[in-house]
Amino acid sequence: MNRLVASLGGVAILALTAAATSAQPAPAAPEQGPVTLIQAGRLLDRPGQAPRGPSTVVVRDGRIVEIRDGFVDAATFPGATVIDQRDRFVLPGLIDSHVHLVSDLGGQAGFLSGITENLPTHAYRAAENAEKTLMAGFTTVRNLGDDGGVTLALRDATAAHRLPGPRIVDAGNSISTTSGHMDGRLGFNDDLRDDIPHDNVCNGPESCREAVRIQVGRGANVIKIATTGGVNSRIGAGLGAQMFEDEARALIETAHLYGLKVAVHAHGADGINLALRMGADSIEHGTIFDDETIRLFRQSGAYYVPTLSTVNGYIERLAADPNAYSPEVLPKIRWRISITGQSLQRAVPAGVRIAFGTDAGVSKHGRNADEFALMVQHGMTPMSAIQAATVNAADLLGLASEIGTLEAGKRADIVAVDGDPLTDVTVLTSMDFVMRDGRVYRNEE
Repeated sequence: MNRLVASLGGVAILALTAAATSAQPAPAAPEQGPVTLIQAGRLLDRPGQAPRGPSTVVVRDGRIVEIRDGFVDAATFPGATVIDQRDRFVLPGLIDSHVHLVSDLGGQAGFLSGITENLPTHAYRAAENAEKTLMAGFTTVRNLGDDGGVTLALRDATAAHRLPGPRIVDAGNSISTTSGHMDGRLGFNDDLRDDIPHDNVCNGPESCREAVRIQVGRGANVIKIATTGGVNSRIGAGLGAQMFEDEARALIETAHLYGLKVAVHAHGADGINLALRMGADSIEHGTIFDDETIRLFRQSGAYYVPTLSTVNGYIERLAADPNAYSPEVLPKIRWRISITGQSLQRAVPAGVRIAFGTDAGVSKHGRNADEFALMVQHGMTPMSAIQAATVNAADLLGLASEIGTLEAGKRADIVAVDGDPLTDVTVLTSMDFVMRDGRVYRNEE
């Protein structure tokens, strides 16, 4: 009986609560922020398609509301802010699919900085490099490997606009086998090796699965692995494959199990082909292609990220100091300089999907747009190079619904330059206007 009364009492209470709730006024719709009107002389809203003439991009609350033909003035939207870019070419914020924000020292200087500098120093330098990158018009980057969690923290700070910088998709620590390109112990003597962190190296399938899961647990957005040696690795083991098939399969399958894409550092065709057979989402550098490489790219739909402008960093450092690189590294650098661009020349006519990436850190941060001239030099048109840095890169990063084009509902990542990048792609190296998420970070008079 008492249970029945309690039950009926509960029903009554629920009825009274429902009645009280229904009597309350409906919650007010959230207030919308003020409108910003960006008047564009020419507008490349969808790279790959013809640009529009005079247009106005309507922005509210960090997103694009609509795009109108002609120059809309503030009277149309009372209280709106008008940003005059009527003499400029406006396009989506650029995307660099391969950067290392922590440093761009390189060579022996970069190696020594890892010993003489502490983590806070690296953090400040990463923040400086992020700001340089944003001011160069790159509103999104994929950071493919830095130690100590610096860029994972920076990712969160720039996402909240606490620090000026691009949106960051971060890989945490990159992964390779022992003595592979990502083994931070290379170049140190035996007394130091055991004290240098190396939980990002693996040997055998089980170890490789664990290495991926460690980065997943740290909050990585993407997994970066190396199936071949590296140009800057302090070991004279060449640039061919340095990983067995079962190891590559374990790494890629584990990343995909957690819903993460896999970017693969690979120079030699054997290591590239291994990664593509195992389901890699992108190949970084890809210095040597063979016929099988082209077939596998087309079959898998993976992206090729050429990182051509690494050679700029090499050439500049060697010009300043012939001993900038150690003896085991220098021959590989000279080889990379001599061969860079040949794979892109094969990839373009074969229809391989290409995403823009610089490997900034090897080259200088803030000069990411230097890559465009090299892409055009080695077979791309200005439009296809811009498409690689917008539409294609957004797709590779899994952000196509948010960035890469200027459309209603997408984030207001918008840049502008003087001149026409479709006839002279080098004008993108001098950015005049940068907006990210509706916030203006650069606006030159």
